[in-house]
Amino acid sequence: MEKTTEKLGLILQYFSDFTDVQLQQLAALEGLYKEWNAKINVISRKDIDSIYLHHVLHSLSIAAIVDFSPGTQVIDIGCGGGFPGVPLAIFFPEVKFHLVDSIAKKLKVVEAVCEGANIHNITTQHTRAEEIKNRKFDFAVSRAVAPLKDLWTWAGPLLKKPDPSKQQDITNGLICLKGGDLHQEISESGVRPRMMSIYDIFQEEYFKEKYILHVKK
Repeated sequence: MEKTTEKLGLILQYFSDFTDVQLQQLAALEGLYKEWNAKINVISRKDIDSIYLHHVLHSLSIAAIVDFSPGTQVIDIGCGGGFPGVPLAIFFPEVKFHLVDSIAKKLKVVEAVCEGANIHNITTQHTRAEEIKNRKFDFAVSRAVAPLKDLWTWAGPLLKKPDPSKQQDITNGLICLKGGDLHQEISESGVRPRMMSIYDIFQEEYFKEKYILHVKK
């Protein structure tokens, strides 16, 4: 376990209340992604050695701003190799995550990682978000998949209205991870997201000019 916590030092700087199972799951990600990335490229070669900073911690910035309650249903739109959905599923074992992508081989990686790390609260679907019918979710999450305007067009119809009895700081809606100058993208989206700087949460150089956007349902 000592070796595990050493590997996860960066994550443990910012989060401390993991169970042994969660620590083992997080520690397993590096080896699993390296193994699968060699077969199906879902993470750029230069990024794979920084998986805990560039991918896991980046994904967990969402966990730093919202506490999904048990039973919450979350869709990850355009999940790629599983970010932010896989780290969030480890962080919130009692939340149901549905990871969707239009590229089947990326979902193959997600499924293999879930099996290898014993993650049981993820389902996958090979489809486009706009083709999903008769299902509703509490939240949609996404990372750098498409402009905000498109993300909201896809996510909006899939979201349940917030439960007024729940006093949540972050209510039902879309939570997406974005970077760079977002002024034009936000103005073209027709929505008014709440924008939070990830650098304010994690003081790592990598997160300068990286943001979390929240659009309420």
